[in-house]
Amino acid sequence: MRGVTYVHPLTTLGKRAMDLALAVIGIIFTLPLYPFIALMIKLDSPGPVFYRQMRIGYQSKNYVRLFLMNRFRTMSVDKEAQSDPVRATKNELRVTKAGLFLRRTRLDKLPQLWNVLMGDMSIVGPRPEPLGICHKLEDNIPFYTERTYDVIPGMTGLAQINLSCDETLYDLRNRVAYDHAYALSLSNPADWLKMDVSILFKTFWVMATGKR
Repeated sequence: MRGVTYVHPLTTLGKRAMDLALAVIGIIFTLPLYPFIALMIKLDSPGPVFYRQMRIGYQSKNYVRLFLMNRFRTMSVDKEAQSDPVRATKNELRVTKAGLFLRRTRLDKLPQLWNVLMGDMSIVGPRPEPLGICHKLEDNIPFYTERTYDVIPGMTGLAQINLSCDETLYDLRNRVAYDHAYALSLSNPADWLKMDVSILFKTFWVMATGKR
């Protein structure tokens, strides 16, 4: 798959148009929530309201884009600083009480709409990975790096709505399988549109109910 451009040109245009429209609409309607979320975070634990981390974005044969991903802080600052860049688990002890609510409702991801607006992320796509995690897993999971080749990482995605936290290599291999399945849909504009609409509806359901 490396070096092969399989994304249909109409899919690229349609996906970017959808990203811009949803990002602008999302920012307009959710911006009033920012002060309340910020107050919740500050009252729950000391530290900044926002958390920024370098992530791996779009990749092609000779190009890797790195970007600072934005989100509302959900972990204690001291525990975040002491920990390695690892994935969150189901019983994540570093997460604050406010952070737990924000994660369950996916409200912690609202600042990523600005990443979408800038073109660093898409609304739908594979999860953008931190550099440390990607390098650790690259040798253990076949085709792990290729999961974002010619695909912009997203706020939500096929793997994110179907799987819970990744706690084992088996979980991560399943995630990679979902990511490649999503990538294949990009070769046909009709398949892509059907896939993205389905993922978005399920994402809204998860946000409203906290259940997959």
